[in-house]
Amino acid sequence: MGVVSAPADGFALADRVCSAASRNAQPALDIDPFSIEYFEDPYPAQELVRESGSAVWLPRYSVWAVGRYEHVHTILNDWQTFCSSRGVGLSDFAQEKPWRPPSLVLETDPPEHDRARAVLARVLSPVVMKSLRTQFASAAERLVERLLDLRGFDAIADLAQAFPLSVFPDAVGMRADGREHLLPYASVVFNAFGPDNELRRQAIARSAPHVAWVAEQCRKENLAPVGLGAQIHAAADAGEISRPEAETLVRSLLSAGLDTTVNGIGAALYCLARFPRAWELLRANPMLARAAFEEAIRFESPVQTFFRTTTRVVTIGDIEIGEGQKVLMFLGAANRDPRRWPNPHVYDITRVTSGHVGFGSGVHMCVGQLLARLEAEVLLAALAQRIKSISIIGMPKRAFNNTLRGLDALPVMIDPA
Repeated sequence: MGVVSAPADGFALADRVCSAASRNAQPALDIDPFSIEYFEDPYPAQELVRESGSAVWLPRYSVWAVGRYEHVHTILNDWQTFCSSRGVGLSDFAQEKPWRPPSLVLETDPPEHDRARAVLARVLSPVVMKSLRTQFASAAERLVERLLDLRGFDAIADLAQAFPLSVFPDAVGMRADGREHLLPYASVVFNAFGPDNELRRQAIARSAPHVAWVAEQCRKENLAPVGLGAQIHAAADAGEISRPEAETLVRSLLSAGLDTTVNGIGAALYCLARFPRAWELLRANPMLARAAFEEAIRFESPVQTFFRTTTRVVTIGDIEIGEGQKVLMFLGAANRDPRRWPNPHVYDITRVTSGHVGFGSGVHMCVGQLLARLEAEVLLAALAQRIKSISIIGMPKRAFNNTLRGLDALPVMIDPA
């Protein structure tokens, strides 16, 4: 195998391809996909992963990495070979104790997974989303009205975070006090999927009050008698799941329904502010709001990576991987794979994005995706109807997380239509 040069812009994320420490002596990359340098600009390293082979060895973490769309999509859809029950982070649950009780939907496999998934799928069904649409759309219009008075604001804190926090906890049936724990809790969960680096250590060290508050909120007596949380507990009343399982599923709902939505909306706003043509198209046709969100999920991939563990010897492309090996899927790299997407580095809201892996794929596809799509669609449509232009007026600030890609701040200025 010849040497593959790193992209020339490089901040030295990867400066070589070496021989892998594996029985196949296959290509290995000296990169750290959990470093701050990588988070600042992941695209050169993602291209390197994609173009170095169907699977490459990362000796720093002793895991395999996959970045091509074809192979990422295949892995996501083959839970029998690439299991989630041994953890979707770097930790292998067969060898070490999870930092918290595993998720019943994210970190289990069928048939156990199916029983819990069926409850959440019913609670977050298209019929339920339709019943929430009017309420969410009205809230979006009220928020946009307030922002029109400000003209200049932080599109993350005042919009991408503010809107989901204004509708999601109420839909779940959560009490009003203590909601400031929700975003820090979700950040802990996604940081914990990474290695034992400073981000993970700090997140877990600060997690106790957030974890404790969320655990209390998941109990039936602390939820409103109507709402998504109550519907989950109704499944326990009917004997479909146990009471502790109901509490764990509410916890999963809180993890899946907020932080990824915030980062997804933030990604859409960041894209629309940088691509004026896309904003013009959305203004001309607010019905493109859903397409604008889907393309932002493909383009920015708020969920960047997930792991699977092999249950048998398997071949990915021309690479043989042994049983019990961790495989790191670069979802962001797959969503910009030129083999699958023409002009992948262009944000195009007329693109057919069906098949992107921003929400995963297969039986473990994001259970909160319909909720995220509803929130983003009504918010972007409200913005398109009332705002003439949106422009970035300050330096965006990146938020660093071992799994998520998003912004911590995005100063913008808007002009009313």
